Amino acid sequence: MSQRVWISRKVVGIGEAMVEFAPLGDNTYRRGFAGDTLNTCWHIAKIVRQHGKVGYFTRLGTDPFSAEFLEFLQANNLDSKFVARDPERAMGLYVISLAGAERSFNYWRDASAARRLADDVDALATAIDGAGLIHISGITLAIIGKDGRRNLLKALDAARGKGSLVSYDPNVRPRLWSDQVEMTTALRDAFDVTDIALPSFDDEALLWGDRDPEQTVARISGTGVKEIAIKNGGDAVVLYSEGAVSRAPTAKVDTIRDTTGAGDSFNAGYLSGRLVGMSCVNSCSLGQRVAGEIIGHFGALAPEPRLIQFCRDISQHVGEG
Repeated sequence: MSQRVWISRKVVGIGEAMVEFAPLGDNTYRRGFAGDTLNTCWHIAKIVRQHGKVGYFTRLGTDPFSAEFLEFLQANNLDSKFVARDPERAMGLYVISLAGAERSFNYWRDASAARRLADDVDALATAIDGAGLIHISGITLAIIGKDGRRNLLKALDAARGKGSLVSYDPNVRPRLWSDQVEMTTALRDAFDVTDIALPSFDDEALLWGDRDPEQTVARISGTGVKEIAIKNGGDAVVLYSEGAVSRAPTAKVDTIRDTTGAGDSFNAGYLSGRLVGMSCVNSCSLGQRVAGEIIGHFGALAPEPRLIQFCRDISQHVGEG
């Protein structure tokens, strides 16, 4: 759809926030916080600013990192009032390793409190009540287990019945799943409660054997999803909206330092545009530009001054509207 009708410009991301150690060079690391849905919500908050409200729903421990993370949310204008605390668990942690600009990760997350984020169905329903947009990912689905997934999908279905829209990045991570059947079943089931799908073609091709992004569009749209933006690295983004497929070339980026968070930041730019009424094509362009900015820096979050240009785009569009 070229135009979306939102019940509000309130965005709620659901997922696992983790302690991040990102390399700066010379065996030096910067401690931060990241996670796929968190990265997306952080960038949306920085880009949309006063034109929307962004919150994050997760579960934390009572450890010092968890306390610092709550301060991080508050300092970055991310609503944290529905974040739960778990005295038996702590935040997960990961360390990024770089080979050129390509990254790999080492995780410590088995005891992550976020694995229980969907256990309390009433807290989950309260957190997403009245949201115009709810954002989830395949990682969210993987970490919360079978019962958590059932609770989450039921809550999303109920929220959509009240007018909320759901965006979903499958973000396929086979290591998080017990087996292929569990993974494919859960990732496919989430499309039943999805309004905007934001997959990456390499993930979809590896998991489902899609020969090209158009086949990915056909498969996902066949589940009833009406809007799809398929990321494909440096190749064109393939868009599906109002029953039509189009391609948006991706501009070449001269300096690539770290591809961590590239897909998450594209999601943020795209969803920010859609939230304020931009067309799918213009929202895609914004997403591509945000992703092009993030990969020129280390870590999953862009330096705030570099995002001002995108804030201006949003404000100008709202002003025009």
